[in-house]
Formats: sequence, C-alpha cells, structure tokens
Amino acid sequence: MTDSITLPTHLIREQALYPGATGEFSRIMIHIALVGKMLARDLSHSGLIDILGSAGTTNVQGEEVQKLDQRANETFVQVFESNQIVGTLVSEEMEKPLVLPGHQNSSRYALFFDPLDGSSNIDVNAPLGSIFSIYRLPSQVTGDSGQELLKPGSEQIAGGYLLYGPSTLLVYTCGTGVHQFILDPEIGEFLSMGHHLRMPVKGKIYSVNEGNYNKWSPNVQRYMTYLHENDSETGRPYTSRYTGCLAADVHRILLKGGIYLYPDEPKRPEGKLRLMYEAAPLTFVMEQAGGLGSTGKERINSIQPTFLHQRVPLFIGSREDVEQAEHFIRG
Repeated sequence: MTDSITLPTHLIREQALYPGATGEFSRIMIHIALVGKMLARDLSHSGLIDILGSAGTTNVQGEEVQKLDQRANETFVQVFESNQIVGTLVSEEMEKPLVLPGHQNSSRYALFFDPLDGSSNIDVNAPLGSIFSIYRLPSQVTGDSGQELLKPGSEQIAGGYLLYGPSTLLVYTCGTGVHQFILDPEIGEFLSMGHHLRMPVKGKIYSVNEGNYNKWSPNVQRYMTYLHENDSETGRPYTSRYTGCLAADVHRILLKGGIYLYPDEPKRPEGKLRLMYEAAPLTFVMEQAGGLGSTGKERINSIQPTFLHQRVPLFIGSREDVEQAEHFIRG
C-alpha cells in the first residue's frame, strides 16, 4: 500500500537524520529515479517505436546486445552526464569504465549498473529490470583505473534495482534498511510503499533455470532433489518460480521468502552473474532485509574483486534457505 511520501521527500527526511550529510547521495538517487521513469516510458512504447530486436552487436561478455539494452545504457549515460557527483560509470554494456567529461575533479562516486536485466524477456513482454550499485571514489583519483574501482560489496554506499512490470518499482538500501517505491505515472513521482522491509527467514519458493540441471555439480543436483521431496515438517516440496529476469526473481524472494540460485557449472566454474553490478547490490538489499547472498561457499559481499566484469555463482534469499544450500554445496 502506498502513502503520499514521494522519493524526494523521503530522501530529504533521511538526509536530515545525518547532520553532516551534503545531499550528494540524494541527488544520485533522484537521477537514478529519472532513469527509471525514462526507461519505463520507453518500454511502454517499445512495440510502437524501433527499439525491439537485436542491435547487431555483442557486449564485453560476448552476449548479443538488444536495441533496448543499448537504449537503456545510453539513458544512464545521458542522465548522469549532467550530474557533477558521479564521475565514473561501469556498465555491463561497456568494456571499460566511462569517466564523464569534465567530472574528474568534482566527482566523488562511481555508479555500477546493469542497464537492462532480463533482455531475453524483451520480445515477449515479460518483466525487466535495472540493477545499480554506488561506491565512493578515493580522493585524488581519475576514476578510470580498474584498480581503484575494485572494491568488495561491503564498501557499497547504496545498492538496489528498478523493476519494470505491471508497475515500475524502485527498491534500494544505503545500509539503513530497505525502501520500496512505486511510480505513479500520472504525477511522474515514485511514492513510498514501505520502509525497512524484512523478509521471511525461510520460504517455500525457489527460483532457478532448471534447464541447466545436467550442467550442475552433483551437490547442486542433490540440493534440487531435496527441494522437490515431500516433507511437511520442513515445508517441502518448494514451489518453482522463474522469470528469467534476475531483479524480478529476487524481488519475489525478497517479499515472499525462499531462494534464488544460479550455480556454477563445470564449463563455467566462475558462474554467470556479474559480481559488482548484479550479485553485490542485490546481496546488499537482501542482507539489509535479513537475508543472505552467497556463492555457495562464501559471502558475496566479502569477495575482493579482481576485475570489473568478474562473474560469480549466486545463492541469494532467506537466511535459512541460503544456509541450507551452502550445507549441500560444501558437501
């Protein structure tokens, strides 16, 4: 249920709780919200304008770029070109960090983002998302060095996602709880849906691409068998829910409880999902709501990245469910 508190009003109130606050974080969030409004508009017209289908290129990951991927990335860049606080952008769609012209000496933050999560859903009108993470830059740096940008998720100052479905949602945390907003398109504002969200410590839902079953390790396969078994005392079998959009699937787990997993595979031991702009920000949100994010063997936000587009396996969701999965994975 919404109330009349808009995102700007919420940010002003939060800022007032910190006497030393400069308003920089609030301005970054307002810009992220603007990106969400612009992309929600584009998506609502995607079948009417020429932004569906392949762009005919591949990104740094070797994945086919959709026209909407390209449009979403350009929107992030265009919006933050006018922001004198964020000077460095790191995107799934760009091989190298983008240092915005003229921002080197005035900008204190780096924004990591997956501009359009769930690209395979574009042509079938299924949920899509944008995932973001904000880091503070060290002083006296240019922001274009990979080394100075390689920080563990524990050093994020904020993380969250935009979710484009029947409604457009904005969910974020800056380490003081999880806040959720819904876009009212008639007034063009995000309105509060709740603060300090808490998720169930255990759920009855799992989210995974089961088409990859034969690629998983025996330990992961045993865990899936465990979830399928009948045992009323432990709430099994679990219910399967999977959309192919990471933000949408994780959002369901945040609200309902359970576990999302994208395990590693023998031919892809590093996993598939990106650490710094997918796994880390989503883990930040989950942990602030009482959940966990893990590779199956270690906490996601304790990992020290070695390169910007690093991949990891991901097990994320309710605390007891993730701990149970870790038990199976470790053998």
